[in-house]
Amino acid sequence: MSIDEIIEFLGGLEGVLVLRPVPGDGSPEISWGDAFFYHAPDGKVPERTQPFATIVTKDYPDDERSRLDRPGAFRLNLFAGKDAFARHTGRGPRDPEPDGTDPSVADTVIAHPVYGTLGWLAVVNPGPRTEPAVRELLRAAHDLARSRHLRRAGSESP
Repeated sequence: MSIDEIIEFLGGLEGVLVLRPVPGDGSPEISWGDAFFYHAPDGKVPERTQPFATIVTKDYPDDERSRLDRPGAFRLNLFAGKDAFARHTGRGPRDPEPDGTDPSVADTVIAHPVYGTLGWLAVVNPGPRTEPAVRELLRAAHDLARSRHLRRAGSESP
């Protein structure tokens, strides 16, 4: 899956706001070229919430193990929650990472190298092997974000 295919897929889900920072929009330079996905039916970045998925196109400080400095490398990150995380990694988010895990391997669903303990999964350069799982996980991440949005909207009602 290409970055554009992932953006098109997520953009087709109900209430998804896609942010693609570029020079001059006020976003930090390090985020330029990346993509951030929120459940935001009103088209505004929600307060007090993180994106439910991101695409990063470069190494970030303290997050270099995926080796995104390689030509054409990018990483899809998504919030999976405890159950989906366990289904795809064979362990709980807070369980120790097995020795020898290589977060730079392409087309493999892995625990996010930094946010895995919070239930995030990642895939470097998703391809044919992971595409079905990636689509399922993105739908589920969207559903979780939509549910959080609805809970918050309900709790803010008079």
